[in-house]
Amino acid sequence: MYNFCTLFDTNYLSRGVALYRSIENVCKDFHIYIFAFDSTCFNILNKMNLNKATIISLTEFEDDKLLKVKPSRSKAEYCWTSTSSTILYVLKKYNVESCTYLDADLFFYSSPKPIFDELGDKSILITEHRYSPQYDKSKKSGKYCVQFITFKNDEFGLSALKWWRERCIEWCYNRFEDGKFGDQLYLDDWTTRFDGVHVMQNQGGGLAAWNVQQYDFYKKDNSFFCKEKKSGKDFEVIFYHFHYLRFFKNDIIELGRRYLNNDVKNYFYKPYILCLEKIEKEISQIDDKIIGNENLIYSLNWKSPLIFLWRKIRETYNIYNKNEFLKN
Repeated sequence: MYNFCTLFDTNYLSRGVALYRSIENVCKDFHIYIFAFDSTCFNILNKMNLNKATIISLTEFEDDKLLKVKPSRSKAEYCWTSTSSTILYVLKKYNVESCTYLDADLFFYSSPKPIFDELGDKSILITEHRYSPQYDKSKKSGKYCVQFITFKNDEFGLSALKWWRERCIEWCYNRFEDGKFGDQLYLDDWTTRFDGVHVMQNQGGGLAAWNVQQYDFYKKDNSFFCKEKKSGKDFEVIFYHFHYLRFFKNDIIELGRRYLNNDVKNYFYKPYILCLEKIEKEISQIDDKIIGNENLIYSLNWKSPLIFLWRKIRETYNIYNKNEFLKN
């Protein structure tokens, strides 16, 4: 059985449910521990049909060390601070053999089995950003991305996990400072600092806006593949990270500040946005006060009089009218 954990609040509720459903579509034997970071999120999740999930509230999860630093962290920083603690909580309380943390805005297209097969007898699995050269932010954001990280419940796994938790409690902020950034830069030397560390090799995992420029995408026999342009090697798409996808008032969406070709938009973003819309309707039937996307409080002027400037902004930030984007 694959054991996963994730964390999110009401603002990411539809994405978290989409993550769950995507795993359910590709894995027969799994369980996911969802840490609900507000009471509304907790209550709604408990009313949904998530048979292979355990919903954990903040009051169950938070300990004295986390509560002590919570007032000094922003909402996002506290989530980052808590990531390692969620994994440790699952390993300790539920005594599972291993646990893999997943960012809530991941979506699976095929089984993660090839990734776990890679891990073998190693105790820790970490994932590289694999930045495209033009978007390389490894010096400030880290070589590795916390998005998908596995720890076994053994000596090596627990040693690294406890060390990471202590570092994040000491310092975890949304800024680059003294070689640290959030919870990610702590991972940069793990292949030499800790024993039993494996770096994911399968390029079908960890696809994201910062690295898709290196691949061509195609579908064959109901499967979804990426081909690395440099080597010509093919990999089945396992999961995509929808980092920086934002929703605004007036049906405006932003896909982020990186070049995304039409295949990426058609294969990944359009189906994902439609999936979120379907889940948001489901959520609204439980609680019609839930909007579901964290940026809807902001407003963008789609009909700006500065047409030239607006077009440049759209090109840079991948900003679209949602309905037009889905139709084209």
